[in-house]
Parts: sequence; C-alpha cells; structure tokens
Amino acid sequence: MDPLWFALPGLAIWSAILLAPWRPWSTRESFSARDPGAAPDLSDVTVLIPARNERANIARTLRAVAAQGNHLRIILVDDQSTDGTADAASTCGIPELTILSGKPLQPGWTGKLWALEQGLQHVESKLLLQLDADIELLPGTIAGLRAQLVEQNLGLVSLMARLRMDSGWERLLLPAFIFFFRLLYPFSLSNSGWRGIAAAAGGCILIRTDILLRIGGFAALRSALIDDCTLARKVKDAGHRTWIGLTHTAISHRACENLGSVWEMVARTAFAQLRHSIKFLLLCTALMLAAFPLPVAALSQSGTPRVLGAVTLVLMALSYAPTLRYYGLSLIWGAALPLAGTLYLLMTWTSAWRHWFGSGARWKGRSYANGTAA
Repeated sequence: MDPLWFALPGLAIWSAILLAPWRPWSTRESFSARDPGAAPDLSDVTVLIPARNERANIARTLRAVAAQGNHLRIILVDDQSTDGTADAASTCGIPELTILSGKPLQPGWTGKLWALEQGLQHVESKLLLQLDADIELLPGTIAGLRAQLVEQNLGLVSLMARLRMDSGWERLLLPAFIFFFRLLYPFSLSNSGWRGIAAAAGGCILIRTDILLRIGGFAALRSALIDDCTLARKVKDAGHRTWIGLTHTAISHRACENLGSVWEMVARTAFAQLRHSIKFLLLCTALMLAAFPLPVAALSQSGTPRVLGAVTLVLMALSYAPTLRYYGLSLIWGAALPLAGTLYLLMTWTSAWRHWFGSGARWKGRSYANGTAA
C-alpha cells in the first residue's frame, strides 16, 4: 500500500468538513434562556416527563421545571420503575404535578415512546415539552423556547442538553458524541427549510400539540430507536420548520463515568442510525478509518506521508476546537479525537453485532430486537 494512502483520504475528509458552507463544526446554533423577569404565565405549556428508575434525578428535574413559571402543568409517567421514582416525585410537593403509573410495555413499542403516548392522552395545552427525567432546566428556558417557536413560526424546537463532562471518559467521549452528531446532522441544514436533513435531541423538545396529533402522536414513532430525529422528520414532512441548537441552560445529570456506560448508550442506536444496512456500515467503517486511525498511522511514515498526516491532524483539531471551547474544556482533548473516533467505530460494530445475533438494542433493563421489546 502506497504510504500516501495513509494520509490523503483523511486530509480530504477534514478539509471538506472545514470548508463546507453549512459549517458543521460551528457552535453558532446555540440557545440562551431569556430573563423572564416576573414569573411568566405558562398555562399553554404541558411538560411531559417519561421516567424509568430515575429516583436519583427526578426531584431536581421537577423542581427546576416548576420554577419556570406559573400555571405550568407537569405530567410524569412512571414507566414501571422499581426504585421508587414515583415516591421521590410525590415528595416534591408540586401542586401542578400529575403522576401516572405506566402500563406494561406493549409489543412493537420502545419504552420511552410508550410512556410518552400514555402521557399524551392527558395533554390539553397548545404546546408540549418532552423532557428527559435527568435534565435540569435553568430559569427562563421554557419561556425562551416558547418565544422562539412562536416568533420563528416553528413546529418544533429542540435543545441538545449539556452532558455531564466530569470524568476522564466523559471528557474524551461525550464532546465527541455531540461533535459527531452535528457532522451527521448539520444544525444549519436541519434548521433551514430544506427537508433533506431533520434533527432533534430527545432530551428537550417543545412541539405544537396539534402538529403532534396530526402526525399520529407518538404512535407514529412507536418502534423508532432514534425517536427524536424521526419526530423531527415527520414534523418537517408535514410542512413545518424545526430548530435544534446547543445550550448551557438544559443540563443532563446522567453520569457516564466509565467506558462501558458510554458504550451501551451508543451501541443502542448506532446501527439503527445506519438503517441496519451492511453497505452503510462498511461505508461508515471506511470513512472513520480514513478520518481517525490512518492519519495517526501516517506519522510513522517518512517524508510527504508524515507531513500530510500531521496536517490532517491539525485540521481535525481545528474542526473540533469550537466544541471544546463551547463546553469549557482544554483544547488538549483535541489530540484524543482519533482515539474517540476509533472507539465509536467499535461501538457501531457492537450495535450491528447485537442486531444480527438477536439481542438487539439494550436500554434500562429492556432489549429491542427488530422493534420488539423484551
């Protein structure tokens, strides 16, 4: 193999990423909560929270939601928890909170969507905020989301929550997770009127209730493992614009302190992201090998391949730097992106292996094989 091939494909990939007019590396699509001043009237919003074994996080999440404004209704669907999630929620003393006991999971549904569908039956407001049970909203977030949705005439607004980045594994892998998501779903394209790209982040989604009902509610997504982007796709297909952005005002407290927890999170949906296609898997593998390990391998060569490998790694670090700065992390973590990319490739193959050999995706004590929960 010509040593130049260690460097040329990666050089082409990272040059294209940096020069793409839609700037997939940029953090310009960002949301900041507005100062609501006096507590706003949020009677037109219902917050719907699916929760399965979230005792450790639920009280903080609920109190932060209740502090967003007046007359805000909150519906918590306790999805067959075994750790006392509902008891922890009930002790918060929030008058506007309704706690529903989730029914056993039905065939053909994912757990989260089944919980959301049950909660949807009790929603009467014009707007619905779908919120994960581990996410804390800073003051003014809901009012700001509502204002953006109304002012820009959007059907859906979504925030990529700030993930916890405390441990070494979290700092290595979670900023890269967000970076790769934005490369796959460029926010500027998703936020445009073009229907070719549709993205959302399921942890925090504000949607018009009438649009959700018109597309068939959560039943229209029932078996989707990547339910957030599927929802955004259906909203766009219905003729409405969507918006997604980064933020510091929606904070996820879910810990991913070790490699195994991140591995499980990614392996749950990675092969579904590739539409369970062996062709897409092989293409993804070729691209990620060219983008990450091969430029590093080029440094072991001499002459031109080594120079091109070094240039490629510099371009890679430049494209990743805005993400690291956004989350207040040292730019030194950019040197570890080849390792993170290689690990994500292995996680993708784990996802494919589980799909082929019957165990399917796994999450919170459930496995999903071919859309069926076990």
